Amino acid sequence: MRVLVTGAAGQLGRDLVAELDRLRTVEVTGAGRKDLDVSDRDMVMTAVNGLRPDVIVHAAAWTAVDGCETDPERAFKVNSLGTRNIAEAARFFGSHVCYVSTDYVFDGRAGRAYVEWDQPNPLSVYGRSKLGGELELDPGSTVVRTSWVCGAHGSNIVRTVLELASRGQTLRFVDDQWGCPTFTPGLASKITLLALERRAGVYHVTHQGPTSWYGFVQAILEAAGQPVSLVQPIKTAELDPPRPAPRPAYSVLDNAAMRLSGLELLPEWHEPLGDLVKALKG
Repeated sequence: MRVLVTGAAGQLGRDLVAELDRLRTVEVTGAGRKDLDVSDRDMVMTAVNGLRPDVIVHAAAWTAVDGCETDPERAFKVNSLGTRNIAEAARFFGSHVCYVSTDYVFDGRAGRAYVEWDQPNPLSVYGRSKLGGELELDPGSTVVRTSWVCGAHGSNIVRTVLELASRGQTLRFVDDQWGCPTFTPGLASKITLLALERRAGVYHVTHQGPTSWYGFVQAILEAAGQPVSLVQPIKTAELDPPRPAPRPAYSVLDNAAMRLSGLELLPEWHEPLGDLVKALKG
């Protein structure tokens, strides 16, 4: 089976390529932004025509939430139009698409975990552009929504907290935004399963257990052997300067479709957090 991974140079993309590479029955091609600009239709059509992949795992995206808010043209060009290009090429050459989406397609106002059949209502340009990508896909495609992604490659909150804490810097994180931390090795394994089995529809894939950003940072500090007193809780309204993009207050994703399908869920998030902290500390 031939598999193309877009966004292969990103923190999730690198682990996706590694996960697929371990399978003897799969020939994987990883394409980073320098190799494949998904917003360029001709480039996408040429690449898919040349590779003729059976499956395209579409992980390429512009994920800078505040950057998207201040540059919506780029956000929709990459996240929405880019996915249209992937979907069109896949349709033309017979590839199955697995698209990586986000919890930010929800407004976080339900006060409970979201299942796959809940109606999206994004608050931010980033969320709207990622939902735009979902809407470009054929019904038989796979959509994997995830949240608070962290890995050993690239920048993320775990790496940032470790760097700041090593300097003894006091941290301030919000305690009124809740979600589910998700770690790229486990996420890559579930995306691989869903993509290669060509499971149609939307799947929420996260590690289990909701927390706030403040609670998550406390756990990062504890895993690193740093005093949890380094972090102070604040409200979103106290952020100085305020963030350009609004965030959902409670975007916890219930992995209902996987659970109801009898698929094994990712474990609770503290153990993979410990593994990541060890890897980043070397």
